[in-house]
Amino acid sequence: MTLVNDDNNLHDDLESSNDDVDITATEVLASGSDSNFDLLDKLEINFPGRFVRKDLTQRIKEGANVPSYVLEYLLGMYANSSDPATIEQGVENVKKTLANNYVRPDEAEKIKSKIRENGAYTVIDKLTVTLNTRLDRYEAAFSNLGITGVPVDSRYPQDYERLLGGGIWAIVRLSYYHDDMESDSTAPFNVEKLTPIQVAGLDMSEVRQGREKFTTDEWIDLLLRTIGMEPTQFEKRQKWLFISRLIPLVENNYNFVELGPRGTGKSHVYKELSPNSILVSGGQTTVANLFYNMSRHQVGLVGMWDTVAFDEVAGITFKDKDGVQIMKDYMASGSFARGKDEIQASASMVFVGNINQSVDVVMRTSHLFDPFPDVMANDSAFLDRIHNYLPGWEIPKYKPSFFTKGYGFITDYFAEVMRELRKISYGDAFEAYFKLGNQLNQRDTIAVRKTVSGMIKLIYPHGEFSKEDVEEVLRFAIEMRRRVKEQLKKIGGMEFFDVNLSYIDNETFEEKFVAVPEQGSSTLIPVGTEKPGHVYSVGYDAGNRLSLFKIETQMTAGNGKFATTGIGGHRGAKESMDTAYKYLKANAGQVSGTISLSQHDFILNATNLNNGLMTDHLSLATYLALISISLAKPTVDSLVVVGDLTIGGSVVKPENLADTLQVARDSGAKKVLLPMTSAADFGTVPSDLLGSFTIIFYNTIEEAAFKALGVE
Repeated sequence: MTLVNDDNNLHDDLESSNDDVDITATEVLASGSDSNFDLLDKLEINFPGRFVRKDLTQRIKEGANVPSYVLEYLLGMYANSSDPATIEQGVENVKKTLANNYVRPDEAEKIKSKIRENGAYTVIDKLTVTLNTRLDRYEAAFSNLGITGVPVDSRYPQDYERLLGGGIWAIVRLSYYHDDMESDSTAPFNVEKLTPIQVAGLDMSEVRQGREKFTTDEWIDLLLRTIGMEPTQFEKRQKWLFISRLIPLVENNYNFVELGPRGTGKSHVYKELSPNSILVSGGQTTVANLFYNMSRHQVGLVGMWDTVAFDEVAGITFKDKDGVQIMKDYMASGSFARGKDEIQASASMVFVGNINQSVDVVMRTSHLFDPFPDVMANDSAFLDRIHNYLPGWEIPKYKPSFFTKGYGFITDYFAEVMRELRKISYGDAFEAYFKLGNQLNQRDTIAVRKTVSGMIKLIYPHGEFSKEDVEEVLRFAIEMRRRVKEQLKKIGGMEFFDVNLSYIDNETFEEKFVAVPEQGSSTLIPVGTEKPGHVYSVGYDAGNRLSLFKIETQMTAGNGKFATTGIGGHRGAKESMDTAYKYLKANAGQVSGTISLSQHDFILNATNLNNGLMTDHLSLATYLALISISLAKPTVDSLVVVGDLTIGGSVVKPENLADTLQVARDSGAKKVLLPMTSAADFGTVPSDLLGSFTIIFYNTIEEAAFKALGVE
């Protein structure tokens, strides 16, 4: 293959490289040998010229700030071999190509001079095309070269629409012609030839036939090496999480979220591994940019890219007030209305960002969508459209050993494979063996089907899989959706109570439920006996959010002083706690003659364990905490007390029993102390929720004290 030099043979070299054939691999394949080959042998036989050694990308990336798919496009031209000598020569060719043709911003003037002096020159740069309506022509703006207004033949934006939205990397031959008689608005540069950096063609039969030669584990390892990761460094679970990042690239209108620690490569896939996706950095955008420009009658990013990814979700903002609403419409149906037009598009939506605390802390104090801006994090209708919440906290922070030195597909080739896979669906792949459980609603079903389809296309692109294979994929898909539902339950209450997602075996009729791992560590009420004076209660805080509250009490010898801490000057909380103290002081003898409040001082601390505001409803919990510590007797294990008392001793039942019990269960309660009057509200509570507790009824405040302490 000819080395690319200043004489601008790069385009010719490109065309000739498309005809190159790995003769050795082809001859071996034709021989029909069925020996046991390692992965490299299988790649050479089944995918000749379609793979590259992945560490080569990092070797040449320094000093050339271009996406990996651009570098591997060039490596595919010059170094798509397993022969060390050929690889080294190919790497040198790529380095010289970049040195001669890649435009570095700090050398833009040097390149412009070369174009002028030589009359024409070939460059590698990212360019965006716009329509100049005044001159009635298309014009290109070069990102690194820093020139604008360059005339472009209309066939290029027609053939490559993404030139008009976000731009693409390309190999461009630029010519120079300056005429003093022409107006100043006419650029002296002209695009003679433009070749987008993407594979020339794709034969999916090659992919299907090649996949058949690999075991499932081998294929998964090959996918990981394709995205640059070394599979020997990861467990199977982590491999699946890496692969699921690719689902938005193979599935139309797929809504994907990944939140986790920094340094785990969340945005890497959408920025580096495919020319068919665009990463919106910073988060700020407009309806015109993302969806539709009314003045230009032009579809935005969702119509030009397979995947639109938002980096750092915390910073997502729309300049337009209706931005989130339009996004919700699009995420639900793949269409949106602008003016009189109903616009259809197939781009998937990806949201990635950071969680700054451990997942255990987040689960106790808020919810897993908390990093989103409030306009999204508090909108259950928006969040319900998410098909997959990938647990980014399960992916370890990257370190050097995680990056592979093995062979994987050229990313640009694999990007085209993924794009071709968007044309088919395996959403019904499980139906021959399983059906979904009754608690999956329509949106749950759509989400699970899309995730199943995406994972099948990635792991089994040849369409061959067993019952065990599809069950594994189905369980994974249900888990990713249940994570969304669990958080919606925290945010939206009983509207989303049906989180026990399951599937049923068509042969045995066995129903299997799928849990999310992080739920097991989220309980706030510990197992075992608490200290005397410690009481848990559920009630509405000042922000009208149901929360779990804990009362902790200290008692010392004294003369009846009563103090409260932790309420931050909240008047309602202070009044409710004072009410309990005054009632007990006047009626302590009805519980026990040994209680003498006047001979002790009490300090009570109230805490909202969900990290929210304080509440006005602490009277019953305070009353029970004072009795518990006065008698040196703890409450029964895993108990939540529900209800309130008045200064006259009347019982006040909770306003919303179903949601109150849901918070109690999520917090780890096993027993609930409940006013008898709440029994009339049992019809509003799902049976599985009600059945998860031992319900302890009380009619009077004094009876509540006896039963809370386990006294019959």
